[in-house]
Amino acid sequence: MKSKTIRQPRADARKNRDRLLDAALALFTGSKEEVTLSAVAEQAGLGIGTLYRHFPDRDALVEAVYRNEVERLANAAPKLLKKMPPEAALEEWLARYSALIVAKRGLSDALKSIFGPESAASAYSREHLSAAATLLLGAAAESGAIRGDANPQDVLLAIAASTWSFAGDKDWKDRASRVRRLVIDGLRFRSAR
Repeated sequence: MKSKTIRQPRADARKNRDRLLDAALALFTGSKEEVTLSAVAEQAGLGIGTLYRHFPDRDALVEAVYRNEVERLANAAPKLLKKMPPEAALEEWLARYSALIVAKRGLSDALKSIFGPESAASAYSREHLSAAATLLLGAAAESGAIRGDANPQDVLLAIAASTWSFAGDKDWKDRASRVRRLVIDGLRFRSAR
């Protein structure tokens, strides 16, 4: 019996897919109007047929955009740890997480059709982001920069909930930075047990 070889997409197909995802993210997060699939294809500089070869419908595109952003963020954690001290890597990653929350808020109308508490997109996000946060928190705790009993889900919730509340404000980056510093300061506190 022959084993099947899974073919990787051609380089040009991967490039087109990435262009579509980037264009869709920009349009979904920056437009006040309903974003059409033809507008995404046009923004990417590609034909509508190319879009449909990659994404059979709007929901597939929206989910792919969100998953792509989650994957980028999750993959950044080990790269940041290689480039900087653990505490700085954690802070930088949390800044990027805040930006994902802002993007998610911008995508909220589009995400309604595919994102619920028990959806595959929600599970994917929770799994990948929790793993990245666990890695970063563990490294920072091991270095002695923060306490070792921080729950990754609690840290993610603190950043997400606060960022979501002001994501539409013009000064969201400044506010997110202040909240992030409060969270990091709280992680430095050692309990008197």
